[in-house]
Amino acid sequence: MSLWLQLKTWCLSDCWDFGLFSAMHSLQCVLQVQRSLKWGPLVTVSSLLLRTCRAHSSLPSTANPSRERQENGIQDFSSRLATGPTFQHFLRSASAPQEKPSSPEAEDPPPYLTEEELLGRQRKVYLETYGCQMNVNDTEIAWSILQKSGYLRTNNVQEADVILLVTCSIREKAEQTIWNRLHQLKTLKTKRLRSRTPLRIGILGCMAERLKEEILNREKLVDLLAGPDAYRDLPRLLAIAESGQQAANVLLSLDETYADVLPVQTSPSATSAFVSIMRGCNNMCSYCIVPFTRGRERSRPVASILEEVRKLSDQGLKEVTLLGQNVNSFRDNSEVQFNNAVSTKLSRGFTTNYKTKQGGLRFSHLLDQVSRIDPEMRIRFTSPHPKDFPDEVLQLIHERDNICKQIHLPAQSGSSRVLEAMRRGYSREAYVELVHHIRESIPGVCLSSDFIAGFCGETEEDHLQTVSLLREVQYNTGFLFAYSMREKTRAYHRLKDDVPEEVKLRRLEELITVFREEALKANKTSVDCTQLVLVEGLSKRSVTDLCGRNDGNLKVIFPDAEMEDDINPGLKVRAQPGDYVLVKITSASSQTLKGHALCKTTLKGSLTHC
Repeated sequence: MSLWLQLKTWCLSDCWDFGLFSAMHSLQCVLQVQRSLKWGPLVTVSSLLLRTCRAHSSLPSTANPSRERQENGIQDFSSRLATGPTFQHFLRSASAPQEKPSSPEAEDPPPYLTEEELLGRQRKVYLETYGCQMNVNDTEIAWSILQKSGYLRTNNVQEADVILLVTCSIREKAEQTIWNRLHQLKTLKTKRLRSRTPLRIGILGCMAERLKEEILNREKLVDLLAGPDAYRDLPRLLAIAESGQQAANVLLSLDETYADVLPVQTSPSATSAFVSIMRGCNNMCSYCIVPFTRGRERSRPVASILEEVRKLSDQGLKEVTLLGQNVNSFRDNSEVQFNNAVSTKLSRGFTTNYKTKQGGLRFSHLLDQVSRIDPEMRIRFTSPHPKDFPDEVLQLIHERDNICKQIHLPAQSGSSRVLEAMRRGYSREAYVELVHHIRESIPGVCLSSDFIAGFCGETEEDHLQTVSLLREVQYNTGFLFAYSMREKTRAYHRLKDDVPEEVKLRRLEELITVFREEALKANKTSVDCTQLVLVEGLSKRSVTDLCGRNDGNLKVIFPDAEMEDDINPGLKVRAQPGDYVLVKITSASSQTLKGHALCKTTLKGSLTHC
């Protein structure tokens, strides 16, 4: 008889109370995951569970439950529930030291890993990142953890002992890219099988969380899986993989933020960095897989974020981007004195899909504190939701010179009917009103947005309304995609993906064309203006040009030539990565500005030239 059936039989035979039976039922899913994914160390759950059952039982194994009921009477269910063992009783008993059983049929002690086995022993790790900025930050977190365990980083895939792919699941195309990459790595792994140091391949991030068993079973190529909340477990997973077993941890967490893990910058010459301030999302838009791959929202303590930004400032970085799936819904509840009953302020005309939360330190407080650390460090944030732009956030962006005057405002559609089906919490009219309010509050602000073409039930009229929204708002930057249905989402269960693929692609092309036309118009307003540019390095298209970004996050190209140094008058210098340069804009396209450098300066010094 299986362990679960034994437990169920004992519980229902009155040897056990129903409180503990409920606890056993809650843990049934853990045992099922253990069996399906072959998580060796979780075998201890079953053995501890068995011993706990016996410890809690007040009767010997040969007792007759029926006779006991006849002698003692049948207790009322509610009283048994009140007096019976709780889930906490089970946890305390399970964690208590157990004597080693003398029976030869008893289970062997659970397998364990020594501290030495968890060490990397200078094995070389090759990391590849796919997808959004959060995945870039996740790569830095994963590498920080592995580096402390004794692994080395390599940029040469041929010499790697471990290859880890940090993956994205937002669209089917993103996942197909990973499958194609795994097919390429199969040849490399086959060659390494003949050597003394076999190659281990791991999938990290959202795709590991979403596909789980399919990845482990498909061609048996992948050795380990780690979901977005399991990076701390990487040393253990790699140690298991080294023994020749597949290893996986894709459990989501309600509190993991990696607040105490300082990400290691993957590019030593970088001028900017990403700082994750919160993880997960509660919005539950009907098309979005993020709540299912990254879990519910939880925010880092403000103190840990400020400490990380200070260290980046000390390292000389000139730009920080605050990251989160819903970055401006940040709420730090770690300090009790701030958990008051103040309600969340939403943008006018916007609603949430969840009960409005109260208390905590909000995004405006964090943005204020971060911007005070270094006046010469630019502050950006992404990706926000339009609902979380109260006036105090907009006012702060307007007032602080080092908070970039650029806002990402994902619309997704220009049709109120489609927006309702997407569960976005606003109408077209409310969105347009917010755009006007932002432009009134922050003169000269640059706007960017996301759009989905061909969502479930989208008609030609809905599509034309999205086209008209693009023309009306005139975004500087846009991210446009054809709809890709994802399993687990509300759209997958409740809606029909009824727009033909060729129609999706045609509508997408039309949206891209209109976006570029309007972006060109918007960007041309910068011609003949002087803009402050943070230099990133040489242009990818010309070694004689430098590339950087302006306050609005637009790419600016200008010749690599000597210029005046506003900091040291009379000197001629060439701009280096991390320098601020004033550039006179001479031409514009839908994606890029071009100009010539006037002088090297500082963020504060640039204000005197305006």
